Amino acid sequence: MQITAEQADRVMKASIQKAGELGISVCIAILDSGGHLKAFHRMDGAWLGVIDVAIKKAKTSALFEMETQIMDNFSKAGADAHGIELSNENLITFAGGIPLRSVDGQIIGSIGVSGGKVAQDYAVAQSGESALNA
Repeated sequence: MQITAEQADRVMKASIQKAGELGISVCIAILDSGGHLKAFHRMDGAWLGVIDVAIKKAKTSALFEMETQIMDNFSKAGADAHGIELSNENLITFAGGIPLRSVDGQIIGSIGVSGGKVAQDYAVAQSGESALNA
């Protein structure tokens, strides 16, 4: 099961709205469960450098089926998977990437947000996740 275009649109709209409420310009990437791009939006004023970061946050969540900041705990120096962020053409392991699950708990995609402070990116991604099955 994969995220549909309609679901991706709902997630995207909620994320854009939250970024607007926070007064930030971000890039938002929505991927299917295999890590392939389903939807992307770069808000006016978002830095060019965060395009790749948003996509990689979403990819990290899709490939490892967890929020990116949880992956960060495994990739720190001395942790069991130190250096894993260098795999898969580089991953991003700080907050802003969240797996997207169907109503029955199956991962159908992921969202990655970048451009604000890390906590803001996470809040925008959470808003999108919340809208998925609303």
